[in-house]
Amino acid sequence: MLVEGNKALVTGGSRGIGREIVLKLLQNGASVYYIDLNPGDSLEEYRAIADSHGQQVVYKEGNVADEQTITATTEEILEESGGIDILVNNAGITRDGLIFRMTAQDWSDVLTINLTSAFYISKVVSRSMIKQRSGSIINVASIVGVIGNGGQTNYSASKAGLIGFTKSLAREVAARNVRVNAIAPGFINTRMTEVLTEEQRNQLKAQIPMARIGEPEEVAKVVLFLASDLASYVTGQVVNIAGGMGM
Repeated sequence: MLVEGNKALVTGGSRGIGREIVLKLLQNGASVYYIDLNPGDSLEEYRAIADSHGQQVVYKEGNVADEQTITATTEEILEESGGIDILVNNAGITRDGLIFRMTAQDWSDVLTINLTSAFYISKVVSRSMIKQRSGSIINVASIVGVIGNGGQTNYSASKAGLIGFTKSLAREVAARNVRVNAIAPGFINTRMTEVLTEEQRNQLKAQIPMARIGEPEEVAKVVLFLASDLASYVTGQVVNIAGGMGM
């Protein structure tokens, strides 16, 4: 129970990597608030785990791209919870395409949801963490924010920006015992990769030194580590979870 008694906020917590993060935090003793456009298919599963440990899980509908509404939602969560100990900025989208075919809207949507939303939410939560002199913020970047990827200039830029945001915010709040780290997952088995053909999957595996696609739970385990006191002297870091890509 590595985060027992903690209260966590996870964006994009209804499916994929976000779902596994919520599950891992609940299984290790945290109460979890999660924000998404819909509750997803796992809310009852979340509640069963929370009830078995005497915790709480709360779904909040919210569009992380809208500053006014997401700020209000985050402030509401802080008031209800009495303070957040763990923030995971996980919400993200892709709008892939070669740059000469990419629209300005495709660029803007990805940057706003993947990067600017982390600013909106962290601005509110970090202020509270500074007052309580404790907290862990974990930003979900991507290996393509480290090494780049053709056809993903918008996504790569958003994730590279999130890495810079992480390092800068970590410097601002470290003296108040608030830690800020990023993770950079590689190719992970989610809905985004389920649509790939076998040939495409094999091409991906050929780029990965470990020669396999990762699982969402493997990402969630690293988030759990960074959220817990096991990482009490770790801040401003980017942890690649990519089977050796980027080394």
